[in-house]
Amino acid sequence: MAENATIVTTVRLATEYLEYLPDNPFRPTMEYYWTSMTDNYSKFDIASWISFIYHEVLYFGICLPAFVCQFIPAMQKYKIQQDKPESFENQWKCFKLLMVNHFLFQAPSIFGIYFFTEMFGIPYDWDSMPPWYDIAWRVFVCAVIEDTGITLSIVFSITKESTNMYTRYITPFSPGFGFFIGLFLCINHFAFLWAWLLFRLLETVDVHTGYDLPYNPLHLLPFYAVPKYYGQSQIIPNSYVSSFNRARFHDFHHMNFHGNYAPTFIWWDKIFGTDRQYEEFKAKHEKLVKTD
Repeated sequence: MAENATIVTTVRLATEYLEYLPDNPFRPTMEYYWTSMTDNYSKFDIASWISFIYHEVLYFGICLPAFVCQFIPAMQKYKIQQDKPESFENQWKCFKLLMVNHFLFQAPSIFGIYFFTEMFGIPYDWDSMPPWYDIAWRVFVCAVIEDTGITLSIVFSITKESTNMYTRYITPFSPGFGFFIGLFLCINHFAFLWAWLLFRLLETVDVHTGYDLPYNPLHLLPFYAVPKYYGQSQIIPNSYVSSFNRARFHDFHHMNFHGNYAPTFIWWDKIFGTDRQYEEFKAKHEKLVKTD
């Protein structure tokens, strides 16, 4: 009983604290556009083709900076794998695979959200819109659920074939069971779907761009980034290493095909020791830096 009382008290205090958080400064503008959308389009329109357009615009918009980086010489110092230049052939192949993924797999998944929201009575209207901090903590919980599902599924079915398939075919925003489990458990308004989708796209594109760009706001997320390791060395000439390098951590997975499986956070790789080869890689470069 005492433990239950403590939990209730903690939740009550946390709720009271959240009420003192500042309001969303963009709320009036968001209200105008959201209300215009719900007044002029049906729930099916919003949940289906409008959401798909939202996904495509976000995806390619987030990818654009990294795509442009390859044409700017000054940005090449931020490229992680310096010995693997981009080629039009590989990028065109990747683009075609992405289009197949988006239209044959992701589009039907997005369209199916409408039936889920209708079945469980998920609201679309502005008056039911939760505050930003309510959406924020739910997005964080979704990220933890998806991260756990993906990592554990790989760790407990670790075979060469399954690992190579994951590494070869994973693309920015691959909505699998982990994505939807968190969504189904945490959604309380249709806007939450768009917020979760935005975060998932930002995170996935960030770790798959191949660039370790500085001043990354995602590094402020707890357990997302890895502390600084080696600096410049002869193995990575003219390379730049940021103080926090989540992109490098996951990029090692695609370079090595083993280890660093978690898509978002670092704790599961630390717990299961699947970052061991990465730590050895770090130690090797740190030693080279000291001898340079």
